[in-house]
Amino acid sequence: MDDFEKKAFKTALKQFALDLISTRIEAARLQADQAQEAANQEEKSSAGDKYETSRAMGQNLKDMHSRQQAEHARELATLHQVKVDMLYSTAVAGAFIQCPDISFFIAAGLGKQQLHDQTILFLSPAAPLARALYQKRAGDSFIFNGKPLLIEDIF
Repeated sequence: MDDFEKKAFKTALKQFALDLISTRIEAARLQADQAQEAANQEEKSSAGDKYETSRAMGQNLKDMHSRQQAEHARELATLHQVKVDMLYSTAVAGAFIQCPDISFFIAAGLGKQQLHDQTILFLSPAAPLARALYQKRAGDSFIFNGKPLLIEDIF
């Protein structure tokens, strides 16, 4: 892969992450709205405690989805700051770390994704594994899931 292809690949990874986080934000917003609507539609019955409990549960559900939405929005803001138009020789935010069986992209904490016939673990720059990888270079090894992994390439 030449330099242009490496940058294009990282750009595609970042776009994938942006799309996934945006989808998660919208889903959390819709779920919060639905929880609020359900709580608002709960009718007061002769069993007043049941009504109050249902409304409280609906409010708690709405709050949970609102917190998820806010967390996804923070992740999106962090991702927007990641520079993928540069090639890196060490593991830093915006770097793609290629290993034999799994690769890592330090940009956003999206977990394991299957893309371009590769298993890629999307890491938040603040994640412990990302911090452990910082300043590693191609040819270095590190422990992942109890096994040593060799870094084949970083860009």
